[in-house]
Amino acid sequence: MDIGKKIKQMRNQKGLTQEELADRCELTKGYISQLENNVNSPSIATLTDILSALGSNLAEFFKEEPEEKVVFSKEEFIEKNADGVLLNWLIPNAQKNMMEPVLVELAEKATTAPDVPHEGEEFGFVLEGRIAIALGNKRHLCKKGEAFYYVANKPHYLINKGTGKAKLIWVATPPTF
Repeated sequence: MDIGKKIKQMRNQKGLTQEELADRCELTKGYISQLENNVNSPSIATLTDILSALGSNLAEFFKEEPEEKVVFSKEEFIEKNADGVLLNWLIPNAQKNMMEPVLVELAEKATTAPDVPHEGEEFGFVLEGRIAIALGNKRHLCKKGEAFYYVANKPHYLINKGTGKAKLIWVATPPTF
C-alpha cells in the first residue's frame, strides 16, 4: 500500500491543502509533503492523528477494497445472433450479479425464444420500434419510449410488432439468459 498516495488522495477529497492538514495535526507542511511523497513514514500515533483530521481511522485506512469494474465498453459485450434476434449482454459475466441487462434487437416479425416461468422480475425499455410482450395468455403492446415490467411467473417472450427492427434494453433479475 502506498501510504503517502492514500493520504494525499484523502486530503484532496476533503478539499484541504497540505498546510491546512498540517495545522490540524500540529505538524509542518513540509512533513505532510514528505509523507505524501513517501520520503518519510509516520509513526502510528502521527498516522492516527492525520487520519482523525481526515475523518478516518486506522481500520478504514488499511482496509483493502478490491477494485470494482464499473464501466464496460462495447468490445466487452457478448453477442449472440440467431433467427432475427440479436442479443448483446452489456455486462460480461452478469449471471453472477443480481440483474442482467441485455440490448435486444428484433428483426421485423422476429420473436425471442419462449422463457418458462421462473422466480424473478423483468424490465424493458423500448429504444426503437414496437413490440408485444407475451405474458401467459395475454399480449401487451409497448412502443418506442415506453417501458415494461412484470413478474416472470408465467411463460413469456417478446415479439416485434412493427415494421423494421425493434430495439430495447431488457433487464432480468435474477439473471436468466
